[in-house]
Amino acid sequence: MESNGKYVDRNGNVVDYQTGPIIWGEPGTNGQHAFYQLIHQGTKMVPCDFIAPAITHNPLSDHHQKLLSNFFAQTEALAFGKSREVVEQEYRDQGKDPATLDYVVPFKVFEGNRPTNSILLREITPFSLGALIALYEHKIFTQGVILNIFTFDQWGRGTG
Repeated sequence: MESNGKYVDRNGNVVDYQTGPIIWGEPGTNGQHAFYQLIHQGTKMVPCDFIAPAITHNPLSDHHQKLLSNFFAQTEALAFGKSREVVEQEYRDQGKDPATLDYVVPFKVFEGNRPTNSILLREITPFSLGALIALYEHKIFTQGVILNIFTFDQWGRGTG
């Protein structure tokens, strides 16, 4: 992938806006324990792409259905969040100690309205993987045009 992590525009002028969105990822159930709280409840908006194949190559029969359930649940939660009322009701339904409710609620509420794209592939093949790589290369190029920066220069690669 190319980098839009530049601090000057095509004319050599220092920019006063953010460039170079970070692209990283992890299978959903691993990411859930590593950085999903940042995405759900963090103070920085992190737009996300969720990618999943409808057909798996995994030989475990029910594993893929569980992963797809997580895929859809995460995007739904990011879109709609969880209100105080829902958290309180879940807490009561689980028979938790009401005395701790006020303490716990702020940690479990999240506003939602976090932008995501869901990309559902038929299956992962060399062609579909190549198409995904091309999609992200084009995304970075287009962002570079919009940001007025040189996406494909490599001036910083010799640094460090």
